Amino acid sequence: MADILISVRGEAERRVAPELAAIHVSAATDGAERADVVSRATAAAAPLRERLEQLSGSGAVTTWSSGSVSIWSDRPWNADGRQLALVHHAAIEFTAVFSDIPALSEWADTLVGDEAVRVSHVEWLLASETRAAVEREVAAAAVDVAVTRATAYAAALGRTSVEPIEVADVGLLGSGDPQPPRPSFARAAMMSADSGGAGFDLRPADIVVTAAVEGRFVAR
Repeated sequence: MADILISVRGEAERRVAPELAAIHVSAATDGAERADVVSRATAAAAPLRERLEQLSGSGAVTTWSSGSVSIWSDRPWNADGRQLALVHHAAIEFTAVFSDIPALSEWADTLVGDEAVRVSHVEWLLASETRAAVEREVAAAAVDVAVTRATAYAAALGRTSVEPIEVADVGLLGSGDPQPPRPSFARAAMMSADSGGAGFDLRPADIVVTAAVEGRFVAR
């Protein structure tokens, strides 16, 4: 009896609680005088930089940077369609990765009353060692699913065993363009400030790690 070629896809998913939080903050100002705008942005950024250095020294922050500085100008329009005088803008961006979530909440609370400081968003992350371990686990689980499916197909056809011929990320066995690398991560975060000024409510969602593989097996 001739061998039968079986092609299957295996998928797996894991949900993991985040271990790190990356917050994105900017010191941003605007006004009629360019030099004054830049000066006020620099002044607003100074305490942010100082506090992040302190948090880094205590271990609450694993890494931080402030490498992005933007200065631009525009002429806004009023409700009557008339272009107004030139307005200058300046923004100094900060990104900090916290390993201590309560410390992040406490620091974010202090930023609420500063009109020159804007908190854009928070990303929830895994430590590199955890990420690598979860990637291996999910990839192996996806292969197990592919083997199980191939075995089920073979049994339905009256065959007793399957032998793997090829296993690859989704898209690499076909003729089309490969899909993005797997495993992949889906990150989510919620951050809000209530109107009563109580501060930020940080509610991290689980990080969803997924993997998908395609496999070809010979059923005998």
